[in-house]
Amino acid sequence: MQVLSREDALAHVRSGDRVYLHGGAATPHPLLDALVARAPALHDVEVVHMHTDGPAPHLAPAMEGHFRHNALFIGPNARQAVQEGRADYTPVFLSDIPALFAPGAALPLDIALIHVTPPDADGNCSLGVSVDCALAAAKDARLVIAQVNRLMPRTHGHAVPADWIDISVEIDSPLPESPASETTPEADAIGGHVAALIEDGATLQMGIGAVPNAVLAALGGHRDLGVHTEMFTDGLLPLVKSGVVTGARKRLHPGVIISAFTVGSQAIFDFVNDNPGVELRPVDYTNNVDVIAANNNMVAVNAALSIDLTGQVVSDSIGPRLYSGIGGQVDFIRGAARSEGGVPIIALPSTARGGSISRICAEIAAGSGVVTTRGDVHWVVTEYGARNLHGRTIRERAGMLIEIAHPKWRASLEEAAGQLGYLGGRCP
Repeated sequence: MQVLSREDALAHVRSGDRVYLHGGAATPHPLLDALVARAPALHDVEVVHMHTDGPAPHLAPAMEGHFRHNALFIGPNARQAVQEGRADYTPVFLSDIPALFAPGAALPLDIALIHVTPPDADGNCSLGVSVDCALAAAKDARLVIAQVNRLMPRTHGHAVPADWIDISVEIDSPLPESPASETTPEADAIGGHVAALIEDGATLQMGIGAVPNAVLAALGGHRDLGVHTEMFTDGLLPLVKSGVVTGARKRLHPGVIISAFTVGSQAIFDFVNDNPGVELRPVDYTNNVDVIAANNNMVAVNAALSIDLTGQVVSDSIGPRLYSGIGGQVDFIRGAARSEGGVPIIALPSTARGGSISRICAEIAAGSGVVTTRGDVHWVVTEYGARNLHGRTIRERAGMLIEIAHPKWRASLEEAAGQLGYLGGRCP
């Protein structure tokens, strides 16, 4: 492993290279800044990553022609660039991303910019708070440049041998923190409905945002919950500290929280640091449908932007405007569906834009992408209740979804459903 300055390390990037950037709270911002500083000397560099936390200078309009981002998940800091056509989006299940980096696959990597702890006594580094697809990038990239940071938490469940790293840059830098989403009355109501579907001893998958936090806040009276998820945040900590989350009844990895990455405050980073009760693993493991299904009573809670009356779930776009990504939603919905006692859930507020739009729609907006199909959907939860669509006819689904739509939209949804032939009449 050669130790260089960040400037000398990033001088190895050449025009036309494909560069992987470690994401989430592990985004190596000093390396990214050094890469952007080289922009005048570079053109057509493809930067590949999932979402990153903090600034994204490579996505600035002035970087067009020098860098082009390929988003495997569209984070908030990449959304404008993607929607303006200055960046690309590759729709892909999280579980499939690591395989894209292999030689001969769709996205073989020239350079990986990763963020690690110093090597331990066995010569292994840790990817810290974000393992996800970074482990595959570190293994498969032609050249690996690592920011070695003593402030990065060392996490269990994986290892990066120091001899995988070609160039190290020693920079101690605090991790970017993400503020918790503020709760809303709608989120709290959804949290209560979801909590009622969760039995003691269940294994949980949650995302980020007001609804997942409200679900976690509603679980204080439960016992022996476990966690197998792609990500977790500060909302989980009170349940761990109070003894609600023990993992004691987990069939797979009992007593251990399994995740691919974590974002949040310094409190969550301190919690995972050298904690054998938490293992961070790559997404082709955490999001493998068979692995998810091996957990008993698996409860998967995923968000959506909208859902039509037949059960088609839109999660990565608003009409043709690309908004986020496929992520792990389908991985976990299918895994939970196959789990013994599993409960797959799509949870969403009934309206958007201050109540001016119903998220439960007669038809999905033109150009919208269906992430979870009507054949995959099971439980749908809004602040007005929970309904299980699995095994139900289109007529039954339409009626059930109208029941949990916002009251101001129910009459118009029923009228539209009738016109579409969903309520038993003939479609004109």
